[in-house]
Amino acid sequence: MDHTFLSALVLLLLVLDPLGSLPVFISVMRQVAPERRTLVAARESVLAFVALLVFMLSGQAFLTLMRLSERSLEVAGGVILLIIAVRMIFASGSEMYAADGKGREPFLFPLAVPLLAGPSAMATVLLLASRQPERLLDWVAALTAAMVVSFAVLLGADRIRRWIGSSMVSALEKLMGLVLTAIAVEMILAGLKRYFVEA
Repeated sequence: MDHTFLSALVLLLLVLDPLGSLPVFISVMRQVAPERRTLVAARESVLAFVALLVFMLSGQAFLTLMRLSERSLEVAGGVILLIIAVRMIFASGSEMYAADGKGREPFLFPLAVPLLAGPSAMATVLLLASRQPERLLDWVAALTAAMVVSFAVLLGADRIRRWIGSSMVSALEKLMGLVLTAIAVEMILAGLKRYFVEA
């Protein structure tokens, strides 16, 4: 399954799921002093970006080291995305990750990892880079754009929730889950097709 810049951007936004994670964003950011929220949001977004960029750039080396084929990675990535999509449809973002209620400022956990740079996002960037390594600059640009959107949502989480309401956030998350389900199934089918055709 080959991607364009736009389809990779949409896929990354679906996997990062910033709107679906609004409840967790709000819960965690309320523990941060108002004057530090912009700095914390920027720091966590950068940490998540760096983690995903490392996975993207080391994708082919990782596959070689672990003696994995692109076909197996495509099927495995599709399965992971399918699980995430099902959870998006049948559960709320607040049920996926529990926020630390001790009033400490978040650092790396839980906002950067695993909320933004979670297993599904890592598998996705690894798959993009290994499937079409000649377009690495496109994937880096798509990841950068997706992370900028996630940063904006993280920064304005409370206001966004007030503007569109909790029910709309839930509906958008379920809609994203449905789209991601179709993408995940397509990835699995593409991996299986390559396995049987190229074997």
